[in-house]
Amino acid sequence: MRALVIDDSKAMRRILRGIVAGLGFEVVEADNGATALEELRKGTDFEVALVDWNMPVMNGIEFVEEVRADATYDRLKLVMVTTETEPARMARALMAGVDEFVMKPFSPEILVDKLKLIGVRCV
Repeated sequence: MRALVIDDSKAMRRILRGIVAGLGFEVVEADNGATALEELRKGTDFEVALVDWNMPVMNGIEFVEEVRADATYDRLKLVMVTTETEPARMARALMAGVDEFVMKPFSPEILVDKLKLIGVRCV
């Protein structure tokens, strides 16, 4: 099982890596959406991507839109991990194709519950 952690904050990537690695995932990190797309295009099979909204170069919404426009990644679960809680922004992300939200700050249990909710296998 592989997970892609996308966040411009090194500290947040480390936190997310620790949680999902503890669930049995091999974790690949990216500091923005463009770098994350490069990782996806390497042909490796990811089960889930944890995506920050606000990032330089390519933000989370742009990443989600690019991924959802390519049928190659139809099975990839996308979880927006963000401080963005405004209903209009959440609706925009859902329309773009995210499967679930995790609001910062969060506990490991919340993240695990959200992953299970969308059918991600958690060891």
